[in-house]
Amino acid sequence: MGRGVDALLAGLREGRDCARPVTAFDTTGFAHAQGCEVPEGALHTPAGTGLGRAAAFAVDATLLALQDAGLEASALRSVPVAVAVGTTDGESRDLDDIVGLEVAGATGDGSAVLARRVQPLRLSAAVARHLELERAEVLTLQTACAAGNYAIGYGYDAIVSGDVEIALTGGADALCRKTFTGFYRLGTIAPDVCRPFDADREGILTGEGGAVLVLETLASARARGARPYAEVLGYGLACDAAHPVAPDVAGVARTIRTALDRAGLEPADVDLVSAHGTGTRANDVTEVGALREVYGDALPRTVSIKSMLGHAMGAASALGAASSALALRHQFVPPTINHRTTDPACAVDCQPNVSAPAALDVVQNHGLAFGGNNSVVLFARVDRGTAA
Repeated sequence: MGRGVDALLAGLREGRDCARPVTAFDTTGFAHAQGCEVPEGALHTPAGTGLGRAAAFAVDATLLALQDAGLEASALRSVPVAVAVGTTDGESRDLDDIVGLEVAGATGDGSAVLARRVQPLRLSAAVARHLELERAEVLTLQTACAAGNYAIGYGYDAIVSGDVEIALTGGADALCRKTFTGFYRLGTIAPDVCRPFDADREGILTGEGGAVLVLETLASARARGARPYAEVLGYGLACDAAHPVAPDVAGVARTIRTALDRAGLEPADVDLVSAHGTGTRANDVTEVGALREVYGDALPRTVSIKSMLGHAMGAASALGAASSALALRHQFVPPTINHRTTDPACAVDCQPNVSAPAALDVVQNHGLAFGGNNSVVLFARVDRGTAA
């Protein structure tokens, strides 16, 4: 969709489909290879840093977030700051390049440098190093496709406990051959587009990107004249470990209930669910089944931005969080695009194909991962309960 808040907001409102042929690696031998790559030129990699693509996403998203929040990096250098970045693959994209160097017979110092960059901690460390932070708590969370929400939960706790004044939280991942091939061999890569909750859905489209949110107390935001997008009410985490890849209804439902309990909310308080919504047969039925366990027949509208952005792995729920905050700020529901016929086995109002204005007070954002790593974060309109 591009770079920055305005590009994301415009894309969500118009229901932009970001699917295109994969160019990140040689797709020879795959029957189909559609994905959702960040366009050429959209990622701004700081010069001379030697960052891998995933770390560059984390750094660039952080710089955009600080700019949007009206914060100068220099003002953060001597204050306690948490930096939490979620990821699935870290710099696994570099492994593709190492293999390419070996095939070309050009191994040596180049492959050694790439190998050193693969360590996932480099994603959050790159942010702290680029901002020259002196009192940073630095953490990279590797809870796969739930990792962005995990990072937001970590930042929330760090703020609430008073350990830090600012938390920079989100997720970053770069499209890589390893993950594409893994999902392809599982038979879960869609041949053309992603159709969550649709009777004809055929799977995910792998994507990439980065999203970072600035968290601080409301008092801090007001003192410096900032206007928050949303309030983080609470979150829930669970790891049911029921199966290596198959999702579990009870585990997802438990995560939702935990988030609601910690936020002090009832199910009826939730206006919109930003679902994990991968478009696979198993995920969509399981996720809606878990929602029914909690909400009964009174399901909130349930949408999937992966229909537009693809599945950005560790960045997915961070992008979902940013989208949830934008939906609250601008009072609209993003669409689930490519929709034709709702599958009765996962029947939800998925706001098919076009966005719509809506009165939203609370949005529930899902991140579900292999191994039963589940995460749910609840966001609210800052002025809910008062005149807007």
